[in-house]
Order: sequence, then structure tokens, then C-alpha cells
Amino acid sequence: MFEFRFESGSGVPPYLQLVHQVERAVRLGALRAGDRLPTVKEVAERLVINPNTVLKAYRELDHRGLAKGRAGQGTFIVGERRAMTKSDQARRAELRAGLEAWLTEARRAGLDTGEIDAILSTVLHDFREETK
Repeated sequence: MFEFRFESGSGVPPYLQLVHQVERAVRLGALRAGDRLPTVKEVAERLVINPNTVLKAYRELDHRGLAKGRAGQGTFIVGERRAMTKSDQARRAELRAGLEAWLTEARRAGLDTGEIDAILSTVLHDFREETK
């Protein structure tokens, strides 16, 4: 079963954190069409957040075409990316390992989490600007 995380100091609204986690999980193939999300009650109790926050996230997922609620059954993933081949999976694992190695080196170089986050955010922003 998929489990949500909540980072209270992130500055990102809780409902958006939930939405982004589902989007990432779908992109990475961790959630697929037909997978059931935890109930609103389960998420609210586990993360100690207001159930209305979870409802708002699930409504947003519905609006984005990623999940659909079924009365009395729960909320299910309806959208997914194309199936990844073994080659795709291997390449993603290789890329992830490279990023993890970079993060380890950054930590060894004395960078704290905030500095690492700033570098990654800046590079990602610049990359997005270049590919427009």
C-alpha cells in the first residue's frame, strides 16, 4: 500500500505535498492504474492532519485525471505513464545511483541539506528555462 509523507517545514501546503507524491509515484511506476490509495481517514490519522486536507488532495488528483473516487470503495489511480521496459528501468536506476553518489559527495564536501537543495533547485530551474 502506498504511504504518504508530510514535511511540516517545507513551505508547501500539505494537500499539494500529497498530490506531488502521487504524481511522482505514477511517473516512477510505483503507482499504476487500478491501485487504491489509502483512505482519507488512514492518511489523516497516520500524518496527523485534517481529513479535509486529504479530501482536497484527492479532489485535486481527480481534477488532474490521476485518481478517481468510487463510492464505498475508495480512491483509485486511473492514469499512468507508458509501461517501462527493463532497459528503461535499468537506465533510471543508473541515473538515480549517479545522483545518490553526487549527494554523498556533496555531504562529504560539507554542504548541508539546505545548500544541497538550493543547488538542485537552481540547476533544475536553469534546465527548465533552457528547454523552453
